[in-house]
Amino acid sequence: MDIYEAIKKRRSIRKYISKPVEEEKLKRVLEAGRLAPSGKNVQAWKFIITRDVGLKDKLIEACKGQKFMKEADAIITVCVNEEEVYQYHGNYMTSFAVDGAIALQQMMLAATAEGLGTCWIGAFYEKDVKKILDIPAPYRVIGLTPLGYPAERGRDRGRKPLKEIVYNEKWGNSYN
Repeated sequence: MDIYEAIKKRRSIRKYISKPVEEEKLKRVLEAGRLAPSGKNVQAWKFIITRDVGLKDKLIEACKGQKFMKEADAIITVCVNEEEVYQYHGNYMTSFAVDGAIALQQMMLAATAEGLGTCWIGAFYEKDVKKILDIPAPYRVIGLTPLGYPAERGRDRGRKPLKEIVYNEKWGNSYN
């Protein structure tokens, strides 16, 4: 599957079948995250794979009760060392979050190409996730995703046409 097909095919999957993700596929998904770009090539991220049912139950609570996460074979949590990023960028915007988000998105696209489902989890109590997974300071949790074989196709995602979201040269100039 090429990148454009993966982008078009990716959906937020909230139902999974009970089938383990093969280690080779998991490694390719993680490799996609590892190869993501980061500001100044700092690569200050860590990825945590959670398969333990007890830990998954705790993560579900920390993720505001999103029970569908338990159906997936694994949950991937992306963390970024905030201090390491700030050494290079200063306290500039939220570059640590951008770096982690890029890595997570690349893993989600790779998962789609592997026939796996994911769902970006951005609603979580960071303090609780850090405690459950023993994540030390100065790491920040950027997001999580369940990872598994989808039991559904996922809803079609309506998208605005380019002419509604793109300007030419300056704000307000129509893009054809």
